[in-house]
Amino acid sequence: MKKLFDGALQKRKTWQREVIAGVTAFFAISYIIIVNPMILADAGIPAELSVFATIFSSVIGCLLMAFWSDAPIVLTPGMGINAFFTYTICVNMGLHWHEAIAISLVSGLIFVFVACTKWCTRLSQAVPGSLKSAITAGIGLYLVEIGLEKAQLIQRGANSMVELGSLTNPVALLALFGLVLSLLLYFRKVMGGFFIAILVTSVVGYFVGIRDAAPMDLNFANLAFYPQLLLKADFSNMMSIPFLLSVFSMSMIMIFETMGLLEGILPDQRKFKKTFEGSAFTTMFSGLLGTSPTVAAAESAAGIASGGRTGLMALTAAVLFALSLFFIPLLSFVPQAAIAPVIIITGAMMMQQLQYVEFNDFSEWFPAFLVVVLIPWSGSISTGLAFGFTAYPLLKLMNGRRQEVHVLGYGLGFLFLLNLVFQAGF
Repeated sequence: MKKLFDGALQKRKTWQREVIAGVTAFFAISYIIIVNPMILADAGIPAELSVFATIFSSVIGCLLMAFWSDAPIVLTPGMGINAFFTYTICVNMGLHWHEAIAISLVSGLIFVFVACTKWCTRLSQAVPGSLKSAITAGIGLYLVEIGLEKAQLIQRGANSMVELGSLTNPVALLALFGLVLSLLLYFRKVMGGFFIAILVTSVVGYFVGIRDAAPMDLNFANLAFYPQLLLKADFSNMMSIPFLLSVFSMSMIMIFETMGLLEGILPDQRKFKKTFEGSAFTTMFSGLLGTSPTVAAAESAAGIASGGRTGLMALTAAVLFALSLFFIPLLSFVPQAAIAPVIIITGAMMMQQLQYVEFNDFSEWFPAFLVVVLIPWSGSISTGLAFGFTAYPLLKLMNGRRQEVHVLGYGLGFLFLLNLVFQAGF
């Protein structure tokens, strides 16, 4: 009888721990409900509709993690990949967001193929850890740049590429307030600290009269218009060079960033294959739903640190994402200055991946360096990847260490070189 009682008590404690972990992970990533629609708005997707796509894709992703992978991972539209979707594909390359959705779907199909075949293991072995880390760090630096621009803390310089914005600008001052508050709550390990900081900064901005020029019309009633985003992919130009280059780059970003993250935070690596597969399938659903691709959120680590070990953590997060639908009207009061600090801090966190790069080995560091600096400086994630993946095998050959490069590494280097050649014409 005592054994039965002890067993029941242990199960109850495990259940409570997993639920608490799910709540922690949700509040750690909850800012994505606000940030993702604002970033996608720059691509032309109505924020008042993409907020639903963000929530629905997160719910589906977390449910897949719960019932397919049984893994403590939260899937949401990813920071970084949404920047590639918006600023590289739509803004820089000039493609319409309908085409970007089509690119996401094709990339998702490639991701699914890799995840469900032996190519998963082959590619994981072919790509050096330094480049995997550099991809995450480079996207992180890109997000920092975007966040600083949204905060109006940097601007195009008169005599330089970038210069400091005016610190007398009320928007910049509000963003600095939000940055300090976000950091304070982060260091104090306050659950949902980023979400709290966004809300407090928004309230302060409201009372001092700081509002965006075109505020979002966010309310639950817009759900009736949400079907306007469903199944809106445009494949009419799918054989064009810009489309194919974007598919290649987006596929590489999703595959290698997801590999690197799961290898770093998944407590039970025996669940890697199922988790990787679940991540791949969710990227396809996100395209059908009308948003940028989902990824395994780095903030899942907050839930794992709180004891999350099973899919129950992901299930809890799914329920909370679903409940967030009823609080959508509050998001219309959130200015860019309140979002910018979280984008900056998230980018800085992603840059911590540089600690895994071998700085003492220049043949490892220099290709990673190219990825990290060229992503923000070129304004293109694909350009940074192309230079890094091309330089890596080249430097190993120069250094007489060609045996350190997997045969697929040479193949990827050649493909990225072709990517650069074709980009030169656009």
